[in-house]
Amino acid sequence: MADLSQEDWTKQLEEDNNSVVLDVRTQEEVDEGIIPNALHIDIYKGQGFIYELEELDKTKNYYVYCRSGGRSGQACAIMAQLGFNKAYNLVGGFNEWQGEVANQE
Repeated sequence: MADLSQEDWTKQLEEDNNSVVLDVRTQEEVDEGIIPNALHIDIYKGQGFIYELEELDKTKNYYVYCRSGGRSGQACAIMAQLGFNKAYNLVGGFNEWQGEVANQE
């Protein structure tokens, strides 16, 4: 797991063709906007969060964010325990996101 600044996270993501963006916020937060093409799994689902993580491809690189960087840091730690080797936490989270924002369909 690595904590990346907004700039580093975005740059690395743009150059990564094996990436998945993972949003671990609540549905209410996601309703306010989401990074385009992000996969949404609410970390507050508890065991359900872990079940959904276990369905994911562990060979991919995960770019994880929440509102401010705290929950996504926890998510990266959980992912490491589950055998994910590459999970990158967005420091500052969605609050400091300068990139494109989409509305969830």
